[in-house]
Amino acid sequence: MDETVAEFFRRTILKIPMTEMMTILKAWNFLSENQLQTVNFRQRKESLVQDLVLLCQEKHASLNDAALLDIVCGDTDLFDMEQFKNSFKKILQRALKNVTVSFRDAEENAVWIRIAWGTQYRKPNQYKPAYVVYYSQTPYAFTSSSQLKSNLPLLAQALTIASKHHQIVKMDLRSRYLDSLKAIVFKQYNQTFETHNSTTPLQERSLGLDINMDSRIIHENKIEKERVQRVTQEIFGDYPQPRLEFAQYKLETKFKSDLNGGILADREEPLRCLVKFSSPHLLEALKSLAPAGIADAPLSPLLTCIPNKGMNYFKIRDK
Repeated sequence: MDETVAEFFRRTILKIPMTEMMTILKAWNFLSENQLQTVNFRQRKESLVQDLVLLCQEKHASLNDAALLDIVCGDTDLFDMEQFKNSFKKILQRALKNVTVSFRDAEENAVWIRIAWGTQYRKPNQYKPAYVVYYSQTPYAFTSSSQLKSNLPLLAQALTIASKHHQIVKMDLRSRYLDSLKAIVFKQYNQTFETHNSTTPLQERSLGLDINMDSRIIHENKIEKERVQRVTQEIFGDYPQPRLEFAQYKLETKFKSDLNGGILADREEPLRCLVKFSSPHLLEALKSLAPAGIADAPLSPLLTCIPNKGMNYFKIRDK
């Protein structure tokens, strides 16, 4: 692939919004799923574009392939937000007579939707509306909590049909902070939240050592603290984390013992328990545990996988 084609690829990919990057690349269908999985979509856009261009070079992409990508981008731009609004509203009003729907356009191809739910016999309750934020050309919508849980399937159906997606992805992820939810779902949190220079070498950072300690102990402590800092940075990155307030784990296990008999051993039903971690800023709190000496490094993957898995509700069962 010559420099002219590579530059065309670079400029075409640069104009794709980060929230739509994965959707468009999959629609293009040139790079395989395995190839896309090797790309870090959480890095800065310039670095991401460079990685994608390199993948195209390795696959010997042609000018025709680049032109097809440009066409796919154009098709995405043709998404009609007004058509989405009309379709979404009609679907709800046909299924449920007493419902009012209002829209407000937002940045990044997003639309805020306010829904006042009623019933077949009651007018919409304007004092307890539900809110939805939908990003065009994606299978994701962010919803506020609603007292009428029975209407959630109808809401999902309206979003699916109006957005022309096969399904709206359901994720076990909750937070009061929309920017954090959006950053986790679209794998952008190092761009959305990065606010400081991350180039400071580990050895230049304060390790909190007592200058009156024995030099051998200082040396061992310094090595260990540098290891902890390095491991923590590899797991969490060197940027502020998305803001979540809790993570919840439902555990189901059966009692295991080498001894025969016993009440618990004969129990057919699994033992159940609920573990919940909460903090005003949970991921930052987890990130600080090992450097503060409160926990060993690395932390359990059950705690560190929250942003990558895009969930803070977990169900853990025996295999």
